[in-house]
Amino acid sequence: MIVTRDRAGLVKERETLGVGAGGATLGLVPTMGALHEGHRSLLRLAHEKADHVAVSIFVNPLQFGPAEDYSRYPRTFDADLEVCAEEGVSLVFAPAPEDMYLPDRQVGVSAGRMGAIVEGEFRPGHLDGVLTVVLKLFNLVRPDLAVFGQKDAQQLAMIRRMVADLDVPVSIVGAPTVREPDGLALSSRNRYLSRDDRAVALALSRALAAGAARRTPEEVRRAARAVLAAEPALAVDYLVLVHPATFEEVGDDHSGEAILAVAAKVGSTRLIDNVTVTL
Repeated sequence: MIVTRDRAGLVKERETLGVGAGGATLGLVPTMGALHEGHRSLLRLAHEKADHVAVSIFVNPLQFGPAEDYSRYPRTFDADLEVCAEEGVSLVFAPAPEDMYLPDRQVGVSAGRMGAIVEGEFRPGHLDGVLTVVLKLFNLVRPDLAVFGQKDAQQLAMIRRMVADLDVPVSIVGAPTVREPDGLALSSRNRYLSRDDRAVALALSRALAAGAARRTPEEVRRAARAVLAAEPALAVDYLVLVHPATFEEVGDDHSGEAILAVAAKVGSTRLIDNVTVTL
């Protein structure tokens, strides 16, 4: 497995792998490290789709707000490399912030109107930061495809929109959310949860399951809200039923697929989750 931290090394190692220009195909799994079983599922899916798999490990400062957990976000680089090696990763790109961003950086990607709703309402600028770093990674790594988890459903939808709007020659692959046996969606932030916090956090997946069992928008929302309301220790940011491509709230007459998404704080830890429902 090749590990490189700088751009020059990345260019050299791509050539070593023989990717591009009609050669082997390359799949990219962008991560912020602290790899878990959910990330392993992304790596395995990338292996199914491409000859070689590259992983980026970079805690992106642009997607954290002033009061968010950038400084304490888990950094487990050595353990992450072990996971990558076990999963047959060919290339790991792990740049420092100064290698990714110029000190006087001025230009980035705007997530537009879609980036100002749902997650964007509660984390202003977050999706701008996500799209900016993803586009930079696409330009640097030059993969044929990239794999993202459905757990960050709005992020996945925005990346698909960016690729379409800007004609980025990368195929975007969505991977199903991986859950613990008790239903909690895997997240690097789960390690912050105490035993009591974890019990509270299970209300998120229970609410989504209750909503997904219903078939009209009104019934979906009502069932999910009832579960959340029964857990007073949750500080809910939102529970929304939205269109999968636009993340705009669907009307009561909507039929077909929609995404039921939730975000809440459990103690000091903010968690997100979602499920696709058929109306």
